[in-house]
Amino acid sequence: MDARRSKLTNLEQVLRGCQIPALPQSALKILELSKDPSAGPPEYALAIEADPGLAAQVLRFVNSSFFGFSREISNLRLAVTLVGVRTIKNFVLWGAVFTLLPSPRCGPFDLQLLRQDSFRRALFARTVARHLRFPEAEEVFLAALLQDMALPILAKQLTLRYMVLFEQRQTEGVPLSRLEESTFGWTHAQAGGMLARRWNLPENCAALIEMHNQFDQLSTCPEGEPGGYAVALSAVLPSFADEIWAEREQFLEAYALGQELGLPPAEELLQGVDEQFRELAPVLRIAVPPQTLIRCLNVAGAPRAQ
Repeated sequence: MDARRSKLTNLEQVLRGCQIPALPQSALKILELSKDPSAGPPEYALAIEADPGLAAQVLRFVNSSFFGFSREISNLRLAVTLVGVRTIKNFVLWGAVFTLLPSPRCGPFDLQLLRQDSFRRALFARTVARHLRFPEAEEVFLAALLQDMALPILAKQLTLRYMVLFEQRQTEGVPLSRLEESTFGWTHAQAGGMLARRWNLPENCAALIEMHNQFDQLSTCPEGEPGGYAVALSAVLPSFADEIWAEREQFLEAYALGQELGLPPAEELLQGVDEQFRELAPVLRIAVPPQTLIRCLNVAGAPRAQ
């Protein structure tokens, strides 16, 4: 057995030691439907109606100011038709996965902060993918949304080690994946890919989750790997907890490559993501912290992006 396989086996053993519950039946049904090209709004609506709590959440989501419909939508079939089955699938999976994740007491780790960061990164990645005319923008959204979902599971299982890593990440500004690689020989990105496959998420989504930390490789090829590029860029966005955007310059350098293919100025796109977050976060019952992407971009003394 080679060294890489040995490391992955070690990760598999760590995940086997975790008590990871199955996705709820409503989410499993939506996933099943997403793999059936003949399934449409009627089938999705029927699956959602079987869970009254989920049905209420979907209608609240569709009636949010973000979509701006002129009248209230009270029919689930119409709601799914108006916003699209992929958007509904992502909304359902978002709620299902984050409901299952533990909230470990592990240094500065905060599950609510993870939800905030994940949602903002997903909005950003989808916006980038759309500007690059990538047809699977909703798949990119889901991968960016779930890219760090393994962290609370790993932090609960390896609390003392992750407590040190989280502290190092904060004080030294070193990417967490780099610290994991040097400590364990694997990263939470690989763990996330394993979890995605365990839950039977789409394989393309699992692959994007698995490689979201490969910034150096993916950030240089927006034309060849637009989905991977969008998710990798989202992964280096600052956390709401960060006072300084440690990877700001790397982000701007990689973003400039995307501008050659149609991305707007960074300031314009980030401001749009901030606005989307403010509109949609309350619908998902996510707090809206004051630290915006624009504020991080334009820190005192930093040159403004062009």
